[in-house]
Amino acid sequence: MKQQIRKILCFLLAFQIFSITAFAKPDWPADTGIQAEAGIVMDMDSGAILFGQNIHVPYAPASITKLLTALVVLENCDLDETVDFTTEAVNSVDPDSGNKLSIVAGDQLSVEDCLYSLLLVSANQSANALAIHTAGSLSGFVDMMNEKIKELGCTESHFANPSGLSNSDQYVTAYDMALIGEAAYNNEELLKISSTTSYKTAPTTNNPNGKTLQQEHRLVIAEDASSEFYTPSAVAGKTGYTQAAGNTLVTYAEQDGRRLISVILKGQPRQYFLDTQALLDFGFRNFKNVVIADAEERYVTRNDTIDLNTGSFKASDLKIEPDKVITLPNDASFDDAEVSLDYLPDEFPSNATAVLKYTYNDRAIGKAFLLAKDGVKVNNGAEPETSEPEVESTTAVTELETTAPAETKADNQKTGLGQSLNLSSTQTILLIVAGVIGLLVIALILLILYRRHEEKVAMAKRRERRRQRLQEAGETDAFEKLMAERRERDSRLREQQRNAVHETSEHTEDEENLDSDEDEVTTTDPAENDSDDDF
Repeated sequence: MKQQIRKILCFLLAFQIFSITAFAKPDWPADTGIQAEAGIVMDMDSGAILFGQNIHVPYAPASITKLLTALVVLENCDLDETVDFTTEAVNSVDPDSGNKLSIVAGDQLSVEDCLYSLLLVSANQSANALAIHTAGSLSGFVDMMNEKIKELGCTESHFANPSGLSNSDQYVTAYDMALIGEAAYNNEELLKISSTTSYKTAPTTNNPNGKTLQQEHRLVIAEDASSEFYTPSAVAGKTGYTQAAGNTLVTYAEQDGRRLISVILKGQPRQYFLDTQALLDFGFRNFKNVVIADAEERYVTRNDTIDLNTGSFKASDLKIEPDKVITLPNDASFDDAEVSLDYLPDEFPSNATAVLKYTYNDRAIGKAFLLAKDGVKVNNGAEPETSEPEVESTTAVTELETTAPAETKADNQKTGLGQSLNLSSTQTILLIVAGVIGLLVIALILLILYRRHEEKVAMAKRRERRRQRLQEAGETDAFEKLMAERRERDSRLREQQRNAVHETSEHTEDEENLDSDEDEVTTTDPAENDSDDDF
């Protein structure tokens, strides 16, 4: 009986282990590495960090700073505006930093020409001239730069000049630089300029026929498939180098409808391009994007009532922000992601009710607004609008999550802010089945134990009745002698059984040892012992 109970328990344990293993979500891929000190690759559409190395450690950025400079300029200037190259703009550079356009004080170029020279050949004089033109002074422009990164959610970086030349007060983390790169390449004009391979400027004093500029990012310009730098997905990017920063690189890539941004900090010559290739290949090869509105049903179907701080809504009156995605490992399903409802951020569409935030093993993988359909009243403090405003792309890992209590009823489920749905339907069903089986097994074991107990009680009662009959017949001594003989016989039988098991075990062990010895003799080749002759 004990063996049967032991078998049942082993079966239950094995079933539970199998259930957990068979239905566990796939691990987050990690089969890459880089030689640079810091690096990151991020999905631009979901904000998911696919790989990171020292992403929160500050480093000198060098000329990748110019991506932020270009972004601030484009948000505040028109391309046809004229930029004056003042003495301050020309001379506020390091002596050995070069002058790739041979610019002199008094030269003039359009904002557009300056931006091409800034992003294609990293002209420091253009960075200074654009800064002074935009803000009136270099210091004023630096303030605009730091205000912009604060707006983007960067909290670990600071800028001191628009060109990226060495300064102890100028530093950036790979994570923050990915946020800056995301914003930069979501700007269509900046993407157009940064992806151009060749451009000719207007005439200047030392270039009366204009100056032809060539893209310096090797992954962007490589067209020969045999080149080690050939990377068809690389669309745009910005290089950087100073002695303090080493080689730095930001790259924007597209493939199969997905968009990635990668950053390398404190890299090595040539290798930093190969590091970037490894990051992009890792990101495109191991992950996929899933459109949230196409897959999410929990908050927009059925007859559930959802209680939010913006009101109470029927699920059928809500919809999910279109085109938003989450990023998952290739082998994972949408149900493997955990989702939670959170409060609205500072900026949101007028019909927004809450934010759906998705994670995968505690890793942020995307988010979307939960919107009210037309005609549904929303109390979110927003001014009524005739159409939904555009929402800037944001990164899913930058917002603080807040939670509030939620109530659940059997007939009319209510879901509140902060409530997480952490189990997929498959996992939930599996756990229920495992629980039911576990309860049945426990009930069976209890039943068996109860019956054994009842048998013992019945046996004791029968013996007691027999004893009483023998006492009445005056044969008590005979009964006691009979019971003693039975106990002695049972004891001898148990001892014989134990000895038999012991002898069987020893016999089996001897046979195994004999087989092992025979195998060794059979498989030994005399030639294997003649290694000295070969030597």
